[in-house]
Amino acid sequence: MTARILVVDDIPANVRLLEVRLLAEYFEVLTATNGPDAIETCENGKVDVVLLDVMMPDMDGFEVCRRLKSDPATSHIPVVMITALDQVSDRVRGLEAGADDFLTKPVNDLQLMTRVKSLVRLKSLTDELRLRASTTRNIGIEELLSRNFASEDTTPKVLLIDERKSSVERIQKMLRDRADLDVTHDPHAGFFQAAETSYECVMISTAFADFDPLRLCSQLRSLDRTRFVPIILLAEEGEEERIIRGLELGINDYLMRPIDQQELTARLRTQVRRKRYNDQLRASVTQTIEMAVTDGLTGLHNRRYLDSHLQTLFDRAVARRRPLSVMITDLDRFKAINDAHGHDGGDEVLREFARRLRKNVRGIDLACRFGGEEFVVVMPDTEGAVAEKVAERIRAEIAQAAFAIGQDGKAIEVTVSVGVSSVLKGVDTVVALMKRADLALYEAKSGGRNRVVAKAA
Repeated sequence: MTARILVVDDIPANVRLLEVRLLAEYFEVLTATNGPDAIETCENGKVDVVLLDVMMPDMDGFEVCRRLKSDPATSHIPVVMITALDQVSDRVRGLEAGADDFLTKPVNDLQLMTRVKSLVRLKSLTDELRLRASTTRNIGIEELLSRNFASEDTTPKVLLIDERKSSVERIQKMLRDRADLDVTHDPHAGFFQAAETSYECVMISTAFADFDPLRLCSQLRSLDRTRFVPIILLAEEGEEERIIRGLELGINDYLMRPIDQQELTARLRTQVRRKRYNDQLRASVTQTIEMAVTDGLTGLHNRRYLDSHLQTLFDRAVARRRPLSVMITDLDRFKAINDAHGHDGGDEVLREFARRLRKNVRGIDLACRFGGEEFVVVMPDTEGAVAEKVAERIRAEIAQAAFAIGQDGKAIEVTVSVGVSSVLKGVDTVVALMKRADLALYEAKSGGRNRVVAKAA
């Protein structure tokens, strides 16, 4: 694993010590001796993790962390605060500033490296989501990521898996009014509950009498539905090796008992915030993909989707020796509708036509807006004669019922011409199939409109 780590400390000896440790693990190391330089490096360079000293002159680590986390351009960079301070209040202050973790000097090498590697993996995921979001939208990434999402202030839904009743009661009291907390004492039941419910964090106790909690962590990480749900391990003093192994397995954070309420809520808030951040990125990517293949006016698939999917349907039909038919429809004299009723009226007609078209085809059929007033329907497992009957049914429904447009619901007559073609036995291609349908449509238009023509060859 390679990554770029920024070490920030005003004492050169401390910087050098961390630099040597990181270089030994083949990380690329950047350094800064003060807060402003650290912020500038994060803004201008590709930094994967920041190791940030707290006690620095002029601008301390808490302020540096706050500024990094408040800037959309740097808020996704994991920050580990490293300091000689060992009070719970100091850890809470760092977490509230946005830090992803808080390590106390002297730092155990194995613990440090495991934590850094864990955060690098998390950063890689976030970077991939940010890249997809930014490259699939015609807006700046800063605009997308700086939005105040409505979910920011909602109470997180959390699952606690802990077999000790006294421990559960303490945590329930700590998180009262701070989380919607579900509890299970059985780790096996907890696994299925986590898989079946949309939790924003799962907290797992290590204090099971006859069960390895890391096995549960591994199972949650291996399941698609829970792969990205944050896991916080609730560990006992002296369980450092188990914690390190847990971080290697993919847990996001841990708390040592006795658990401090402020630290618990701060760490939970950090994990929920990051999950919501990444969830928003995934939702943005999904929405953008849908926008890329969907016609915004009619809700049908667009030509881009048709061009990519028709070949797949064609190849499958040929390989299985199954029929496949295509119809191309064109609204008759649509320009006159636009001229008489304006583009708003024309848009209403197109939307209503799409609704009727969708109503008259099967779920397995691919209905697309080809462009303008032209629509294409691809019908798998459909012989030409059947496709011709479907086309005639669509034509008749369009012609028989007038279209109501405008606020006054004015009724206008609309008709449609349809060309139909089917895959030929022997040698055929998608281009030839579409060309035959287009020629059939041309014949329907030139033959008087409001009719269906099928081309066998």
